[in-house]
Amino acid sequence: MCGIVGIFDTRGKGSIDEALLHRMNETQYHRGPDEGGTHVEPGLGFGHRRLSIIDLSSGQQPLFNEDHSVVVTYNGEIYNFQELSEELKAHGHVFRTHCDTEVIVHAWEQWGEACVDRFRGMFAFAVWDRNRETLFLARDRLGIKPLFYALLPDGRFVFGSELKSLKVHAQLPRRIDPTTVEEYFAFGYVPEPKTIYHDVWKLPPGHRLTLRRGQGLPEPVEYWDVGFQAHGPEDVSLAGEELIARLEEAVRIRMVAEVPLGAFLSGGVDSSAVVALMAGLSKDQVNTCSISFGDPKFNESHYAAMVAERYHTAHRVEQVDPDDFDLVDHLAELYDEPYADSSALPTYRVCELAKKQVTVALSGDGGDENLAGYRRYRWHTYEERMRSLLPAGIRQPLFGLMGRVYPKADWAPKIFRAKSTFEAMARDTLQGYLHSVSILSNQMRSELFSDRLKSDLQGYEAVEVFRRHAARAPTDHPLSLVQYLDMKTYLAGDILTKVDRASMAHALEVRVPILDHKLVDWMSGLSPDLKLHGREGKYLFKKALEPKLPDDILYRQKMGFAVPLAGWFRGPLRQKVRDNILSERMLDSGLFNQAYLERMLDQHQSGVRDYSASLWTLMMFGSFLGLEQ
Repeated sequence: MCGIVGIFDTRGKGSIDEALLHRMNETQYHRGPDEGGTHVEPGLGFGHRRLSIIDLSSGQQPLFNEDHSVVVTYNGEIYNFQELSEELKAHGHVFRTHCDTEVIVHAWEQWGEACVDRFRGMFAFAVWDRNRETLFLARDRLGIKPLFYALLPDGRFVFGSELKSLKVHAQLPRRIDPTTVEEYFAFGYVPEPKTIYHDVWKLPPGHRLTLRRGQGLPEPVEYWDVGFQAHGPEDVSLAGEELIARLEEAVRIRMVAEVPLGAFLSGGVDSSAVVALMAGLSKDQVNTCSISFGDPKFNESHYAAMVAERYHTAHRVEQVDPDDFDLVDHLAELYDEPYADSSALPTYRVCELAKKQVTVALSGDGGDENLAGYRRYRWHTYEERMRSLLPAGIRQPLFGLMGRVYPKADWAPKIFRAKSTFEAMARDTLQGYLHSVSILSNQMRSELFSDRLKSDLQGYEAVEVFRRHAARAPTDHPLSLVQYLDMKTYLAGDILTKVDRASMAHALEVRVPILDHKLVDWMSGLSPDLKLHGREGKYLFKKALEPKLPDDILYRQKMGFAVPLAGWFRGPLRQKVRDNILSERMLDSGLFNQAYLERMLDQHQSGVRDYSASLWTLMMFGSFLGLEQ
């Protein structure tokens, strides 16, 4: 995997500051420590940091066509590059390397903007065509690889794999966008296409962007979207066989590498399935790794060991200290903008462990979004059935009143924690789903934000993110719709962001077979009943995997990478969280209500309420502000 950067003069052929380009490139050294390269010509500069995976002896970037009129800087893997190479050779193109990078150059020459339709893989790249005076950028369909960009006041267009590379440029706008503060405290990340800054953007998944010299910055164009087009088979056995066959092919094409390869093995359904299929495809012993936790509430290592033993993998396990919070300060540097998924901590550690064995690791990410594995899907479909029983004119005022008067009872048995359910029932579909996934609810954000921030927001609410995607959704089925929303928001903004930054911090390439776009599109068209069957998520997947994995793996309760935040903030991080959240930079930002910050801290640390997720979200924002100083 790699890191890319670039500077393009949209107004003319002004000189490019090579020292600046080099500094931008070197901020991403961790993404590609094997080699670095730059290319500069009038009005254009490309930079690249390389992590060598395929064709180790050649394939250095930026890479050119035969007459050097087309150049590419690229981050990713195109798994069908060999077939495309043969097709392009038949069209008369001459290849000098055996790597996938050169396929992009010739594909652009042959098919122009439509070249991205031919690529199967994960990628973010930029192509400069001197003859057409055109800069073309594209990002893969699911957003596995990141791409940030901005148009600067002087007409220079800058881009990079990470926001930190753009922040090197003195002219980059650094004014915080108030709407992204609202979105961050709802979602825990800043959803595409925005970043925390005004006028700095993420290229959304499945989009391309074409700039021509002398013209302004156009809107990105979507070239792919998941279909959710219903198809057969309905039979559980036949559908399961096809699912496994399609996943096996997605795994097989991701096992091509000239460096050591392995897999993450958490002991959950998805990673276990990937390892089982790898073992069946590999002549050699599969390398696997997992981390364990001292606290059994968070420890899945026993289940990972079961799979490793069954498939005779070369398994490596390391125990993480239950108070492994040394990385807290490092996370803000890693993610560049506020990011509040605390599982980034163990994800960083498992990537660190994997790198001791391999350079490429396959992961099981994407199974929950595609096959309805999250518990919230079950709750949402239940709430939607309840909403359908009462007209909105009755339901909203009735449950709205019940939600306001019913006490919040985090300490009580789950059956008595009805407040959140009442509040969700008073909302429409999208408001209700946002309520179920929000870190801070609408009411909490209203209390948290200062009067100035609320004035700047002018009534804007984070639910607009869902509304924008729902308006274009190819489905209105209650389950399929929220799966679609998660693919557009949570998958790219949280899960894939987490894995990309954590893995690239260790120069580790992570491949994601369950997010093969052909497989994703096929899975989207399965009957929702094959995904969520009664109370069982991933129903079809689990049934299909029964010959390959024990029931203890398939049908146990999902655990995930949990972190004991509540205890940390009442114990070893008690003072640190207070100092961060009540720091001058937080209070002087003008964004927050100090009295509410103090009340959250006091109530959490006294044990009255559990505000651990909210406090972590605030702490990560405070750490981000610390980097801005």
